[in-house]
Amino acid sequence: MKRFAFTMIELVFVIVVLGILAAIAVPKFAATRDDAQIAKGRSDVAAIRSAIVSERQARLLRGDSAYINQLHHTTTELFDHNGTTTSTLLQYGLATQNSSNGHWNASVTQMGTTWRYVFHVMNTDINFDYNSTTGTFSCDRTATGNAGTYCQNLID
Repeated sequence: MKRFAFTMIELVFVIVVLGILAAIAVPKFAATRDDAQIAKGRSDVAAIRSAIVSERQARLLRGDSAYINQLHHTTTELFDHNGTTTSTLLQYGLATQNSSNGHWNASVTQMGTTWRYVFHVMNTDINFDYNSTTGTFSCDRTATGNAGTYCQNLID
């Protein structure tokens, strides 16, 4: 006599094996997403720093030794202009999305000659400060909690 179906034991065994594979795969996918957010942030920071140096060199050729005043023109798109609509910093600015992992927030704060830009990664805000006197763009590696660790991951 020929069988044309699976037994209940065979089906349970297959379901158990699939459950074990899913339990292993899901955390790996979550880690991959977190790694992608860090990689995007690292890329953004490198592009911003490169643009600051490039703009500085162009200014030096024109006889102006000052660094860029600020890295944005509006808060809906950051790092697009040097505070004006005529000077381009990055060819394409970075669109803001508040509290969205792997994106820059629209909250920009001025503190004297320093501008603060916020990158949101793994549910943590990382504050990046641009100092228009020294031309530095960096975050606080010693910040409390995960912010210091994520900062190190973004700039090291």
